[in-house]
Amino acid sequence: MKTTELLPITEKNASLTMSSREIAELCEKRHDHVMVDIRNMLDELEIQSPEFSGDYIDSKGRTYPCFYLPKDLTLTLIAGYNVKLRKRIIDRWQELENQQKPTALSRKDLALMVIAAEEENERLQLENKQQATHIESMESYFRNGITAPQFAKGLNGVNSQKINDHLQQVKWLYKDGNNDWRVTSYARDRYMTEEPVPISPHGKEPFFTYRPVLLQKGAAKIYKWYTQQKLTMKSNWNGEFTQDKAVGL
Repeated sequence: MKTTELLPITEKNASLTMSSREIAELCEKRHDHVMVDIRNMLDELEIQSPEFSGDYIDSKGRTYPCFYLPKDLTLTLIAGYNVKLRKRIIDRWQELENQQKPTALSRKDLALMVIAAEEENERLQLENKQQATHIESMESYFRNGITAPQFAKGLNGVNSQKINDHLQQVKWLYKDGNNDWRVTSYARDRYMTEEPVPISPHGKEPFFTYRPVLLQKGAAKIYKWYTQQKLTMKSNWNGEFTQDKAVGL
């Protein structure tokens, strides 16, 4: 008997199929006879045949029709065939399904996976340690009521005069009609808040302005940007990440 190749998963139906040509070869039947059997089966099951129709090209480049059947219809078709023929089809389906199963990992693959997992774990531990150090350092530096420029002024190398411009870019601050810095609704009570500042001009009604100040979460975010070199730095920065005591408090 001539050996046939099992079909891979088809794009047409994204499932395993067996062609009518394979069935004919496995059952040692003429292909046109198998085609008739399939059409009769589909008619009896009231299934539209175009759903499983296809074609193939023979060795001379000629195109002929064929069918591509899923497992349930293949087994239904051969139910009327003799036991030996059914066994051939069932064995081929098992081969086809086994080819689609993931292969067992080799010892080398498992070893590489273990090494990769260990390296990732070490990376995460180092990252967590660095983050913990940054948080501890930042918390020892942060004070309630500190403004972003005051906070940035104590971070070695940061251009504190540019920090509000950076916070405007990340949608934490905006300028109101008086050209004063105000906290956006996005950052308010999340990263920053505002403190009212009473103003009593001579001969005029007193009023309030609002000073944007950092919350601890906002200070932590700025400190993280600092260590990631995402802030505007001074041209004479020495490359060291250090901080002085809080300024202006």
